[in-house]
Amino acid sequence: MGLMSEALTQILIPLAAFIGIGFALLQWFLVSKVRVSSGSKLESEHNDKLIEEDEQEEGIDSDDVVAKCADIQKAISEGATSFLFTEYKYLGIFMVVFGAIIFLFLGSVKNFSTESEPCTFNKEKICKPALANAFFTTIAFFLGGLTSALSGFLGMKIATYANARTTLEARKSIGKAFIIAFRSGAVMGFLLAANGLLVLYISINLFKLYYGDDWEGLYESITGYGLGGSSMGLFGRVGGGIYTKAADVGADLVGKVERNIPEDDPRNPAVIADNVGDNVGDIAGMGSDLFGSYAESSCAALFVASISSFGSSHDYSAMSYPLIISSMGIVVCLITTLFATDIFEIKNVTEIEPSLKRQLLISTVLMTVGIAFVSFFALPSEFTIFDFGSEKVVKNWHLFFCVSIGLWAGLVIGYTTEYYTSSAYSPVQEVADSCKTGAATNVIFGLALGYKSVIIPIFAIAASIYVSFSLAAMYGIAVAALGMLSTIATGLAIDAYGPISDNAGGIAEMAGMSHSIRERTDALDAAGNTTAAIGKGFAIGSAALVSLALFGAYVSRAGIKTVDVLSPKVFIGLLVGAMLPYWFSAMTMKSVGSAALKMVEEVRRQFNSIPGLMEGTAKPDYATCVKISTDASLKEMIPPGALVMLTPLIAGTFFGVETLAGVLAGSLVSGVQVAISASNTGGAWDNAKKYIEAGATEHARSLGPKGSDAHKAAVIGDTVGDPLKDTSGPSLNILIKLMAVESLVFAPFFATHGGLLFKLL
Repeated sequence: MGLMSEALTQILIPLAAFIGIGFALLQWFLVSKVRVSSGSKLESEHNDKLIEEDEQEEGIDSDDVVAKCADIQKAISEGATSFLFTEYKYLGIFMVVFGAIIFLFLGSVKNFSTESEPCTFNKEKICKPALANAFFTTIAFFLGGLTSALSGFLGMKIATYANARTTLEARKSIGKAFIIAFRSGAVMGFLLAANGLLVLYISINLFKLYYGDDWEGLYESITGYGLGGSSMGLFGRVGGGIYTKAADVGADLVGKVERNIPEDDPRNPAVIADNVGDNVGDIAGMGSDLFGSYAESSCAALFVASISSFGSSHDYSAMSYPLIISSMGIVVCLITTLFATDIFEIKNVTEIEPSLKRQLLISTVLMTVGIAFVSFFALPSEFTIFDFGSEKVVKNWHLFFCVSIGLWAGLVIGYTTEYYTSSAYSPVQEVADSCKTGAATNVIFGLALGYKSVIIPIFAIAASIYVSFSLAAMYGIAVAALGMLSTIATGLAIDAYGPISDNAGGIAEMAGMSHSIRERTDALDAAGNTTAAIGKGFAIGSAALVSLALFGAYVSRAGIKTVDVLSPKVFIGLLVGAMLPYWFSAMTMKSVGSAALKMVEEVRRQFNSIPGLMEGTAKPDYATCVKISTDASLKEMIPPGALVMLTPLIAGTFFGVETLAGVLAGSLVSGVQVAISASNTGGAWDNAKKYIEAGATEHARSLGPKGSDAHKAAVIGDTVGDPLKDTSGPSLNILIKLMAVESLVFAPFFATHGGLLFKLL
């Protein structure tokens, strides 16, 4: 037994979750102190004194600006809320239908018998009936889906609450604006990490009331939690991604390229839809996605542990090791956040990106110490881990190395992504340079950059897989994935900061604020672009480790001794699995393309038919553009979602467990490469465009200004990259995780009834 008693573990996990929620609410309170309604005369006078002189000289009435910001914020918030409610209505129907499928498939494993039976992995013991597993897995699936939807919704709410506040603070100084944007991101990060942990902890304790000593059945049914979280994440990511990019591409092509007006010009009818899209795609979608990763890695680790000595000896503290790591992560991230908001103050534009990068490094170093504590106190000094039918003896310091290597591999992936997508380094500057000779060379350079950026992350993932598997078999890989996600609260704060800053820039432009304010919000946004790419890198890297751990759990649960690549059943699965990411990307990109086409036509129609729109004397019809994005995304998210959800069911039922193992391996190997290259290509094109627009260096000025040929070529590259970086790339990491967790949940059914075609032949 470890040094931590069960009672202490039962107290510490929910305590950490409540600390996380409390800290998130404190940040929310601090953000809310910035007023977004025109207050009393006294308050506006006080504000004027704080606002820098140049804003005053231009004779902009402070009350007017504040009122405009409040109106724009309201429009964005209403658009995002109504979209999410509509999306969740559709997803509610999907959850009920899929929940019924889970119950029927798993219940039929033993013909809906209510008799207890020998356990799968330990035949001497008696376990609860398969029907109970079907029922509890379905409940866990609903809980995971609800928590995922809640994570996305809360994130969207705080982001739409904070965007105008960031704009208003930018009038005072860059540091104040940065702190508001970062605090708001932290609200989302801590709420998601704490809610995910709390709901999982409560579910386990409630399920235990029924399962008692049958931990194998208990933790097998908990895997439904990961499946629910990720299936909501998939539709949130794809639906939100299509929404945001349809609006973005439409706004860019007509506004910037054809009409030569600024990015967030209020005359552009697609501009509100574009800002709404940032919140539903990059915030709500990303929140659901990372929650799914967190839930799945926890479920994979718990399942593998339950069939090891932790489960058979009923050592609750050791069994809860994955949850204790996440609890420690919340405390570490809380300390890390103070470095960005309270300890170091940002005084000028060049300090923004280093400050965000420092967050990653500080959280990683502190977390390494935290992992050492947790591994020493929660785990026995020696124990055995289930290793494909045999037992592997592991020491507690082995698991320290497994979690740590996952954590540090995440940092390597984050920094590599930053190198390839930040305009501070040569790769993006080369892409910007290639715009001199037109859009074609820009596209060629961007694609090459994306392919090249895959190399180091893959080596980092490979090294962490080798080390963690050698030390602690599949459990090692599962906790390495948890290590990468242990600092999720900080990762999400950095990630959510990007779209909030992007929205703040849009509001500044639409409210008619001065050029210097717009420069500040642009600087916040450019750093946010890079950090969003880092967040996607983390999500993809952790997805690779999570899906490998789930793959191992699936192989164990389905009773496969070895996965033989030379067997034709497995090899055809490999080929089909490797093709799936391409099919999925084709679907999502075409969806963005067709929705953007409708948007371009509508924006052109408004410019041509509304008199006085270009002169700024008439208002555009924003609502029609919002409706085009909403309808397109809700319709277009169904086919890619169906492809991911149905593939494991069809492969397992008709071709059997071995072919499905091949499909999972193939989709994992090809999905990771396609996802990293797509995200980084898009991120690099976006920042190459911003590099030319900002004109901060001699080299950048030689390519600009806005409206020059090089700038137009950069805008086209950015437009091509939009669906890559915000729709296809990030959604692919859900594809590889979701198919693996779904296969694990349905493994008992596939093992009993699967392979219908081969049985008939």
